[in-house]
Amino acid sequence: MPIRNAIWTVSGQPQPLSEARLPSERVLEDMIVAAPRILSDEWMLIGRQERTGTGGIIDLLAIAPDGALVLIELKRDRTPREVVAQAIDYACWVEKLEADEIAAIYDRYAPRRNLAADFQARFGEPLDEDQLNYEHEIVIVATHLDESSERIVEYLNQRGIAINVLCFQIFVHGDEQLLSRAWLLDPVETQVSVAAPTKRGVREREPWNGEFYACFGHGESRSWDEGRRHGFISAGGGTWYSNTLNLLNTGDRVWVKAPGYGFVGVGEVTGPREPITEFSISIDGTERSANEFLDGANYHREYIEDPERMEYFVPVRWIHTVAIQEAVNDIGLFGNQNTVCKPTTPKWRTTVERLKERWSLG
Repeated sequence: MPIRNAIWTVSGQPQPLSEARLPSERVLEDMIVAAPRILSDEWMLIGRQERTGTGGIIDLLAIAPDGALVLIELKRDRTPREVVAQAIDYACWVEKLEADEIAAIYDRYAPRRNLAADFQARFGEPLDEDQLNYEHEIVIVATHLDESSERIVEYLNQRGIAINVLCFQIFVHGDEQLLSRAWLLDPVETQVSVAAPTKRGVREREPWNGEFYACFGHGESRSWDEGRRHGFISAGGGTWYSNTLNLLNTGDRVWVKAPGYGFVGVGEVTGPREPITEFSISIDGTERSANEFLDGANYHREYIEDPERMEYFVPVRWIHTVAIQEAVNDIGLFGNQNTVCKPTTPKWRTTVERLKERWSLG
């Protein structure tokens, strides 16, 4: 059903806030440019009002931490169904963008700045040109959506087209106006709905094999030695990294890769995601607080008071692990910077098969 919110004051006599309208959706676009977190904490804007070369103009273009591009289209005066069709048309153009073209788009958006340097500063990781625009996502921004458009978006997303809708409403509270937002689909599902294709422009797909992939960023933020010894995977620094841990349920099998090293283990999930402030590990039969005990890395303790950026943990019973120096990093193995995903490419199936053979697993 169409997305609509209602906001009430918290008091002995709750009162509903009246709804208002922005003068134009250009005002909303200006607000997003001024405060990109209105859309997402983990996207970096790189383009605005960019001409596609086929007669269209993209409202906003962003980049995610894994180098995926995010095409953002505001509904403006078009019907919801029209804007969905328009966004898919623009996505055909976005998919073909090469690294130099993306850099030129950013130069027009932020003159005299450098995309690679700003990406490094924003996400703390170098921009991998091979991963740049290997995937893309479509986001429709609208003040309302009809049921037909909802069905279209859900249908496309279920078939591997990463598309979502973010609906905004304006409410009046005294002399102020408040902005609320609601996603049509869980953004985590959209984020991981399309795993890295095997070859640029060709998205080979097959049914998911039931085996999860996990990325364990070994280094200053977390220690694989501790994850291996105490039975966990973890992620933090932002919701883009930590929310995908929610895809894992007790009993799921997960294959773990440490970026820059290779695959380091496979295990079975034994519990739900928990923040560092609540996660405990067993030491000689005694439960100890992960926050107090783990000292091999910082585990984003600088964000200990921020639920969106703090480190989150998932307990794992390891079936097989290797030290970081023995990581399997053969050519042709699957890789992805999402913390957890459900790959649907032939490359993932062959990766699991090769790891089972390498580690003598049934």
